[in-house]
Amino acid sequence: MKISELLVPEVMILDLKAKTKQAAFEEMINRLYEAGRITDKKVFLEGILARESQTTTGLGDGIAMPHAKNSAVKMPTVAFARSTAGVDYQAMDGQPVHLLFMIAVPANANNTHLEALASLSRYLLQDGFMDKLKQATTPDDVVNLFTTQETAPNTAHVEDDAPYLVAVTACTTGIAHTYMAEEALKKEADKLGIRIKVETNGAGGVGNKLTDSDIAHAQGVIIAADKKVEMARFDGKPLINRPVADGIRKPDELIELALRQTAPIYHSQEAKTTNSSETTQSIGKAFYRHLMSGVSSMLPFVIGGGIAIAFAFLIDQSLGVPKDALSSLGTYHPIAAFFKQIGGAAFGFMLPVLAGYIAYSIAEKPGLVAGFVAGALAANGYNLYNVGLDVKHMPIPSGFLGALVGGFLAGGIMLLLKKLFQSLPKSLDGIKSILFYPVLGVLLTGFAMLLINIPMSAINTGLNHFLSGLSGTNAVLLGIILGGMMAIDMGGPVNKAAYVFGTGTLAATVATGGSNIMAAVMAGGMVPPLAVFVATLIFKQKFDQQERQAGLTNIVMGLSFITEGAIPFAAADPARAIPSFMVGSAVAGGLVGLTGIKLLAPHGGIFVIALTSSPLLYLVFIGIGAIISGVVFGLLKKG
Repeated sequence: MKISELLVPEVMILDLKAKTKQAAFEEMINRLYEAGRITDKKVFLEGILARESQTTTGLGDGIAMPHAKNSAVKMPTVAFARSTAGVDYQAMDGQPVHLLFMIAVPANANNTHLEALASLSRYLLQDGFMDKLKQATTPDDVVNLFTTQETAPNTAHVEDDAPYLVAVTACTTGIAHTYMAEEALKKEADKLGIRIKVETNGAGGVGNKLTDSDIAHAQGVIIAADKKVEMARFDGKPLINRPVADGIRKPDELIELALRQTAPIYHSQEAKTTNSSETTQSIGKAFYRHLMSGVSSMLPFVIGGGIAIAFAFLIDQSLGVPKDALSSLGTYHPIAAFFKQIGGAAFGFMLPVLAGYIAYSIAEKPGLVAGFVAGALAANGYNLYNVGLDVKHMPIPSGFLGALVGGFLAGGIMLLLKKLFQSLPKSLDGIKSILFYPVLGVLLTGFAMLLINIPMSAINTGLNHFLSGLSGTNAVLLGIILGGMMAIDMGGPVNKAAYVFGTGTLAATVATGGSNIMAAVMAGGMVPPLAVFVATLIFKQKFDQQERQAGLTNIVMGLSFITEGAIPFAAADPARAIPSFMVGSAVAGGLVGLTGIKLLAPHGGIFVIALTSSPLLYLVFIGIGAIISGVVFGLLKKG
């Protein structure tokens, strides 16, 4: 990105009058408007202020880079302003700002503003460059300074056998400081005759990524970052870990420390064990990282929505619901229906967010839209009746397992599209991001999801037929099967098949006190979230702080018969979690079937406990199942 192409002489202000940040913005925006670079001063100012509210763009050393990607911008522009007295900008170092670069980018542009910020950050660290900017007498002088800098050859020469270092730079916003630290480290390495490769973890993605070979040959590692970066790859290497500001202001110190034999050796808990398993482990780590990206993003929707739904059942239970209206429990009273609607809205985002952020982790921003589509189709399914398939007007959903697979599928499709389009001219980068990727990604993912949803619909149908065939046979066996099914996919097709079968028995059993089958279904569905709480309580050392906190919220989920509360744990470790949950749920369902406990309500958990034929015994059976599942899960989980 050439800054000289974005600098416009007629919008430059070499004698900025403003003394405050707001006044400086307004003065610079007026000049942009007068030059016809923006169409609406108010809209663009709102964009600038919105970005500023996240964190100050006053970078320190007298520099500020306010920026906005905004619908009011007609064409990409960098407006330069210089203040002799200084602007009270609330910069990171608390000092006045003298050089301001306001970056204006159209809303439909690609990453022009990020590229401009990165380039500016690098240029401003060149020796004497800021002094020259302060001394420029005309706007043309400013443009010429950048033009000269862009075309200047790199005269630094480093011997091939010089010491070699690798580094990673990253700031919280992934913009200016990331690239300023990169430039400072490179400049200092050239001065010292040191070879260095710097990976940037910026807002536009990872740049100049370090390879295994780079790391293996490095004498030391420098991490100059204010956010989490991938660390396991540096196991066994001398490593210096400092804030990104040290990369900018103390590059000489960091390089010296990294070269010393006394630099701390980094040891990762995820370290590779043998060369023969390196590929398998890296694939496994990548899978886990992508999976956890989706799960951690989904968790707030599960918790917020689930607790709102629990309140809905609590309200209806407290206010009372007639027996002939039990099917409306949770929505009978207007206030309960309001809570149920809020919770349902949050739950509606759960699977799209899971799949969306798995795909985002795999393919970055282009993967997000395809992943959301995959998750929505997994949740809601396709109605294929209109295209001639005999599916009796019913959608074909595939639940959270479908969303999980769909997220990886969407991410893989986007990586494939990136590969296919990488040979296109750079001038088409913008249209790739705003047209090719979203359109092709959405369509290809949508059609590919048919391969997941249609077979899952067939499984649903088969399970319903199988369960119907068991009606009237051994109640214990039926309770075991239904209870176990509730824990297989926790809200997915198998769970829903068991639940629909249970609710279908209610109408015919109201006169006789309720349904034993429905009681077994709800008991089995309450076990997994409660088992999560038991596991995180007894085996604390095997769970991190966030997981232990989620374990506490699962008490409410389990007692409210919201099986989905256990989904994040099942998705993160399905091979251990799902069998563990199934065992306890099957035991709870079997015990309910054995004792013939009946239930009149289709949902509600502990809030409808009075509607069971034996409330205390029912709770005991659920507790037994939860303890069994929790202990098994805790024992199987790796520490």
